[in-house]
Amino acid sequence: MNTQLLKDVRWGLAMSLLCLLIGVGLGVSFGLYEDSYQNYISAGIAAHPELHDAISQNSIWRWVLRAHFHAAGIGAFLTGLVVVVALSDMGAMRKQATAICMGLGGLYPMAWFSMFLLAPALGRKAAKHHWLVELLTYVSIGGFLLGMLSLLVGLFLGRQRKN
Repeated sequence: MNTQLLKDVRWGLAMSLLCLLIGVGLGVSFGLYEDSYQNYISAGIAAHPELHDAISQNSIWRWVLRAHFHAAGIGAFLTGLVVVVALSDMGAMRKQATAICMGLGGLYPMAWFSMFLLAPALGRKAAKHHWLVELLTYVSIGGFLLGMLSLLVGLFLGRQRKN
């Protein structure tokens, strides 16, 4: 593949590949250190029992699993979408902005990971509504939707070719 083709989307591509690497990295770390994750959750619950109930351990563990699954899945489909942006006939600046906006979608798994990190000390409800979690969620979803809108407009309503 001609690397010049990817020049305009390199930042969006880097963000999507980083997201994919985080997903794979979390999966590997679960295999190597699952007990450490479980102990982190248990220690937080033991230190703050008034914030937790019988399902806290399992719920918080599922949040870090979701971070892993979302990072791998989102990273994979973002990479494909950024390649579509690279192959489109949009202008260079538009490609760059679209790819970066889409790449912001890779922050969504970090919202789940942040909830996992915060929940043992703050409780599940407070972790879900923490400013960092909400910021990551809104920026990732908003950025992705903006990038997707730009791509769709560029593909279907953009420059009309004369045949």
